[in-house]
Amino acid sequence: MSSLSITFPDLSANTPVGIIGAGTMGRGIAQVAATSGHSVFLHDTNPQALESARAHLKRILERLVEKGKLPPGQDAEILGRITFLSDDLKPLAACGLIIEAIVEDLAAKQTLFAQLERQVAPGTILATNTSSLSVTAIAAACQHPERVLGLHFFNPAPLMPLVEVVPGVATASEVVDRARTLMEAWGKTPVVARDTPGFIVNRVARPFYGEALRILEEGIADVPTIDWAMRTLGGFRMGPFELMDLIGNDINYRVTETLWKAFFYEPRYRPSFTQQRMVEAGRLGRKTGIGFYDYREGATNPAPTTDPTLGQQIFQRILAMLINEAVDAVFWQIASPADLDLAMTRGVNYPRGLLHWADELGLETVLGWMEALYETYREDRYRPSPLFRQMIRQGARFFEDAT
Repeated sequence: MSSLSITFPDLSANTPVGIIGAGTMGRGIAQVAATSGHSVFLHDTNPQALESARAHLKRILERLVEKGKLPPGQDAEILGRITFLSDDLKPLAACGLIIEAIVEDLAAKQTLFAQLERQVAPGTILATNTSSLSVTAIAAACQHPERVLGLHFFNPAPLMPLVEVVPGVATASEVVDRARTLMEAWGKTPVVARDTPGFIVNRVARPFYGEALRILEEGIADVPTIDWAMRTLGGFRMGPFELMDLIGNDINYRVTETLWKAFFYEPRYRPSFTQQRMVEAGRLGRKTGIGFYDYREGATNPAPTTDPTLGQQIFQRILAMLINEAVDAVFWQIASPADLDLAMTRGVNYPRGLLHWADELGLETVLGWMEALYETYREDRYRPSPLFRQMIRQGARFFEDAT
């Protein structure tokens, strides 16, 4: 059946929404949907997970009332919109949109989507919150893959504004439009990303970690100095090692390794032995009390070397790699320049959009930085994106308002 014979719902506030998976992401998305006025069905096969989600949401909503961010009584009203389900999926038949937020396992997601399709109306939109799997592969389990797309929320979903909207190969354009409109109605910042590994954020952000690790491994600077350079000279809220410790070195390493393999061992995403050894040693960061920094009681961490020349060298090298990754993402049509910059500023709080940054610095300047790195190392890791030279020849820039 063609998508032309299917009527997709408008996804207004009256449209019931189903969420599959009551973990951190699922319950966060449920909170967002219920706060926006939707009746929500939160399903999980584990009754304990549902009870934990209910208790968590009750506590969070009560706290929002205490802080004056919700009027009195609205916490109970929002929670009352959520129905917690641990049995079959039949109640989800009334939903116009169902968002899956279960374990990151392709076979499990395909099984679930095939099962959902048998339970719901032909026009029900099915979305996956996957951060690393192919939306097209998940949709392939369905008779109507045109109804399937990715809606990648960032953690914590109620607070993080960005949502990557990811159409698969067969996704109907109407489904993308309706999903993007709904995300805006939920107060989110939707950006459309091509269905490639890492989408926008997890792909473009890799050099922030990878090049910092490379600088460390070369002995150019130590951990606190690299972090100092990126915070003080670059304006980033956290340095790369602080952020890796916050995320968890195990999680950060796994994302890098997954992306590297998914891109057929692309050198730009090659994982770091240093981070692998940290994971093997159990030094995962804040959650274990020690990572690149020591968070244990009484611990003293070394001070940075605040040499402006060294700091500028570090900042320039990491920024060059970040901009190169962003430019290459545009070259490969992963996202529009506007959506890419939105993703990096609203999704990971970069001080400015990388493509706006490139325009301000001048594409010739950034290309020169990349060519110098390539000349030094002669590694494919440092090859400049072809788009630099194309745009320079045309006298083009990414944004008309660049100064």
